[in-house]
Amino acid sequence: MVIVGSVAVLVVIALVATGGRTESVDAQAGENEFNIPVQDPILVAEGDVLYQAYCASCHGVDLRGTGLGPSHLSVVYQPGHHGDGAFALAAINGVRAHHWDFGDMVPIPGLSQDDLDRIIAFVRETQRVEGFEPSPPG
Repeated sequence: MVIVGSVAVLVVIALVATGGRTESVDAQAGENEFNIPVQDPILVAEGDVLYQAYCASCHGVDLRGTGLGPSHLSVVYQPGHHGDGAFALAAINGVRAHHWDFGDMVPIPGLSQDDLDRIIAFVRETQRVEGFEPSPPG
C-alpha cells in the first residue's frame, strides 16, 4: 500500500512539474512521440531566418500555412511520412501537389545544402515543441 501511495505522489509531482502535460518520458528528455530530437539551437535560429525569407510566404511565419501552401505542423509532415530528405528535395526540385489543392511547389533557387539543413532544423524543432495538427487542419 505504501508503494502505491508513493507512486501516486510521484505521478502528482510529475504532473505539477510538467504543467499537467502527459508527454512520454522521451519527450521530457528531448524527444516527442514522433522521435524528433532536440535540434541545435544555433541551427534553429539560423534556420528561422532562412525559413522566414524563403518559406514563410507560402507556409506561414508560424509554420501553420497560408492560402498558398500547407502547414508544416500538419501530421503529414511528421518525420515518418515526410523525412528530412523530402523537405530538401521539395525545395531543390519542387514537388507536384499530392496532399492538398495548393498547386505544385516550384523549386526554391538560392538555397545551399547547409541552408536546407538549417531550415529543416528549425522546422523539426518547431514540430517537436508545438506538436502536430490533424490533416487537413480543422
